Amino acid sequence: MSTHLTGGFTDAPTQSARAFRTVLEALARPGQIGTLTGATPPAPLSPAAGALLLTLADQTTPVYLAPLHDTAEIRGWITFHTGAPFVTPEEAVFALGHWAELPLSRLSPGTAEYPDRAASVIVETDALAPANACLTGPGIATRTPARLPETAFFQSNRSLFPLGLDFYFTCGDQVLGLPRSTRVEAL
Repeated sequence: MSTHLTGGFTDAPTQSARAFRTVLEALARPGQIGTLTGATPPAPLSPAAGALLLTLADQTTPVYLAPLHDTAEIRGWITFHTGAPFVTPEEAVFALGHWAELPLSRLSPGTAEYPDRAASVIVETDALAPANACLTGPGIATRTPARLPETAFFQSNRSLFPLGLDFYFTCGDQVLGLPRSTRVEAL
């Protein structure tokens, strides 16, 4: 059997509802690590990134894949399970890849008329801990520690608010959200 046809949710209504709740919580509570299960996508796509795409992507949400994730297996899997089209960074609703290979400056931060049309970025990481940054802002009671690839980019992204990119960091079956409204400081 083709790997494109396997690895999706086995109980789609229940698993997608749970995943959707986890994805919402990730952005509503920045820095809090959640667990996304139920997807077994082809490598190097993590189970969390796969579940995130199964939950949020469809034929109306164009996806950009960074080079290491732009494989025939991953394209086939995403196409079969979500129907999402593949596009350039400028057209992407979702961008997926490792931090160093994502063309962040080419992704849409939204417009003054439609800030909600900003891209969401799924960043595959090797670890979500230990923390190297401190988060404050909406959804955070006081301060929350987080592990980020850098702080300067996120400070610049925050200065664009209400425009800017939203981020999901994935590692294995874990996800951490970082919306554009969050303030980031280096520890």
